[in-house]
Amino acid sequence: MSDSGIDSQSDGNSIVRVSPHTTVSGAFSLAEISSQVQCWEACLAEFSQSQTLKEIEIRFGEGPEWLFIGCGSSYYVALAAAATMKSLTGRRAWAVPASEILLYPELVFGTGVCVPVLISRSGQTSEVLKAAEVLKERGIPSLAISCAQGQSLEKLATCTITLPADERSTVMTRSFTSMLLALQFLAGQLARNHAYCDALVAMPQAASVMLFQLHDQIREFVSNHTFTNYVCLGHGAFYGLACEYGLKVTEMSLSIAQVFHSLEFRHGPKSAVTRESLLIFLLSDRGFEAECDLLEEMKSLGGTTLVVANHANGRIKRAADLLVELRLPVPELARLAPALVPGQLLALHTGLKKGLNPDTPRYLTRSVILSEDGSQKPEPVA
Repeated sequence: MSDSGIDSQSDGNSIVRVSPHTTVSGAFSLAEISSQVQCWEACLAEFSQSQTLKEIEIRFGEGPEWLFIGCGSSYYVALAAAATMKSLTGRRAWAVPASEILLYPELVFGTGVCVPVLISRSGQTSEVLKAAEVLKERGIPSLAISCAQGQSLEKLATCTITLPADERSTVMTRSFTSMLLALQFLAGQLARNHAYCDALVAMPQAASVMLFQLHDQIREFVSNHTFTNYVCLGHGAFYGLACEYGLKVTEMSLSIAQVFHSLEFRHGPKSAVTRESLLIFLLSDRGFEAECDLLEEMKSLGGTTLVVANHANGRIKRAADLLVELRLPVPELARLAPALVPGQLLALHTGLKKGLNPDTPRYLTRSVILSEDGSQKPEPVA
């Protein structure tokens, strides 16, 4: 048994096995974070060979514009998926929270034909369902992605991707990365970029050893530091990941987290940097030099730094208090899912250090289901 009371394995593919009757704080979250390699492999294998993928290509394959829609973590999936679609296919792609469609539809819908992608782990999120109804009323065919079969979203959407990636914990971890990977694989298919799709399929095994070692690295870092605030920085497709880093830290540890496009942090927010600030840098290939400059500048101001990079040079090693090197032999857009895992573990262990149960953050449910008056209803028992 580990010191968290969770049974550990050392096969390089998984960290934990958890009894379905366990009461250990954070046990389900840790098990779900740790099972992502196997989950990614299963989801990609199933989706890549599915009839659903063929149907999507036939129905939506020529769509010139793609609109990704979600709430909370699912909106951050949407941001990263839209960046991937745009980068790989060259088609217009953007992301909006479902509430924008409900409150400001004129700012969302143009005159062009778009393919809406509705994202909801549970398939029950009220605002996503209402957005799906708006699309149906407008006669716009839609694609949905979920981790639960037979839910309301599936009945409203024209076509649905359902992945075996659900969780018992409240917050999204493996469902986030798995839905992102499926949407990235779809983008690769539409772009006829078979090398990219092959890289996505190969990525889980390539990442397995690094991810296995990451758990102890993050746990030790958290045990030796206490922070008053967290700042999550990323550009391009990494901005959606930075948003999810911030949300995970807030949800699982009830900590204050802010998110910025990396270089925007210079324009005012840096004035709040102290030694008790954890500055998280998600380094990109394109912005590498400029982001390294920012990293060194923030380190000189006294901030504590966590850096996630595929490969680190001497500048990064000198300026990083904690360095996570992915070292993955795949394109940048195939590294998004593993780049998120350090943030999930950071949030988990910060919550545990504060005596919280990251599986069940206060006030939260697994999906936001609203009453007719707009108030939140109790979540139905699974």
